Amino acid sequence: MEEIVLVLTTVPEEFDAAAFARTLIEERLAACVNVLQPQVSTYRWDGAIEVAREHQVVIKTTAGRVDALQAAVRRLHPFDLPEFLVLPVVKGDSGYAQWVRQSIAGPDADRP
Repeated sequence: MEEIVLVLTTVPEEFDAAAFARTLIEERLAACVNVLQPQVSTYRWDGAIEVAREHQVVIKTTAGRVDALQAAVRRLHPFDLPEFLVLPVVKGDSGYAQWVRQSIAGPDADRP
């Protein structure tokens, strides 16, 4: 059975995160995308400390879709170097995991 993973990225507050999320769903790269409320991120970039308001984006997908998802994030993302962290799901509800797999699989698999 294909492993479920969570992928984290951030987008600027002014970026159309809803359209970004919808594209990932439409392209069947993710089963669900959560765009969290804006937060303040502090980080070093080009030798300077930056402070920016960003949305944390949590993407539910399968390990087999990670490479295609990463390519899409690079294509759609406004940052030169977007955050892209893949976290394994150690345990979860089997019905939910099946729904994730089916959601990504194709149009005939939209229901668990």
